[in-house]
Amino acid sequence: MRALELFAGAGGLGMGMSLSGVSPVAVVEWDSWACDTIRENQRRGHPVVGDWPVVEGDVRDIDLSSLPADLDLVTGGPPCQPFSMGGKHLAHDDSRDMFPAAINIIARLRPRAFLIENVKGLTRSSFANYYQYILLRLEYPEATPRPGEDWMEHLRRLQQARSSGGLRQSLAYNVTPTLVNAADYGVPQRRERVFIVGFRRDLGVEWHFPRETHSLDALLHSQWVTGDYWRRHGMEAPAMPVGLAARVRRLRESLLPPEHQPWLTTRDALVGLPEPGTSDLFPNHRQQPGARAYPGHTGSPLDLPAKTLKAGDHGVPGGENMLAYPDGRVRYFSLREAARIQTFPDGYVLHGSWSEAMRQLGNAVPVRLAQVVASSLVEKLALSRMAEAKSRAGRRAA
Repeated sequence: MRALELFAGAGGLGMGMSLSGVSPVAVVEWDSWACDTIRENQRRGHPVVGDWPVVEGDVRDIDLSSLPADLDLVTGGPPCQPFSMGGKHLAHDDSRDMFPAAINIIARLRPRAFLIENVKGLTRSSFANYYQYILLRLEYPEATPRPGEDWMEHLRRLQQARSSGGLRQSLAYNVTPTLVNAADYGVPQRRERVFIVGFRRDLGVEWHFPRETHSLDALLHSQWVTGDYWRRHGMEAPAMPVGLAARVRRLRESLLPPEHQPWLTTRDALVGLPEPGTSDLFPNHRQQPGARAYPGHTGSPLDLPAKTLKAGDHGVPGGENMLAYPDGRVRYFSLREAARIQTFPDGYVLHGSWSEAMRQLGNAVPVRLAQVVASSLVEKLALSRMAEAKSRAGRRAA
């Protein structure tokens, strides 16, 4: 499987793709620090990113004519600041909105499928019209705006054409948008993100987002019903947090245990890591001073999945990306700890200052979640290719 990755960042989505058997024909990223991170790991001989063709630059400047004509996938996470819950909420009025550029590339390359990842804020009610516009443009990427036509006018025209049956394009995709929580797929972090997947309509592929494998109920069951969680970590069970009694009682009274695996917690993610700065065995594992808690920003508890790692426009926002100890102390996660929370491998080195590298991690797709989604796409694409080959063989035999 061959893919073009756009907005590659530090490589989280790309690593998940590569681990699922996808080979990138180009990995495009404009941020020099993120490109340096990938190149640094290539110099170190990291097996997953070792042969990635890194292209540092704006996706709008890519020479598409140099790419293979028959791509399986276009993937990427367009910059999310225009839609971020903590951003300025400018959406289509934000110069960082790269959805039009991504759609233009899909229209020109006509890949068999695409995968777009973005923040939950894209689905908020204030962006509803633009979100529908993005989905409709991805469904019909060749249906471009007319000269002087703004996006709202274009949206109305596309909606009217589709409802009347007049929207007939040679290139169309079956588009499936899904809002997911990374914790439900074995990532030790409560991270909600939108995945928009499209398969070219002529392939006849039916696809659904993979089913969840982990749950909060399963975690609570392992903590407060069986106690397996505490035994696994070699510790006595602490006092049950206030507010869980009714839910735990329901779990105890259930005849069957939860069907999923337990959510992974911050404590699970950090197993085997010493305190930051006490060992040189792990790269990027130094302590960053200055952490402080304030209302609404109290850090991640040890025995739940971490809160969403944040990036921010100008470094890590105050009070974010912190570990909260049971005694009330807080400290920033080291880069290695944050990488663990994003399911990056321990041997993967982040380039740049703590703030810059943390921004890369905060923008990344968790590797494990990327691999789950990529494996599902690869399976459908492989079956589609087999069906095409069988059909061609039948025609030749006839």
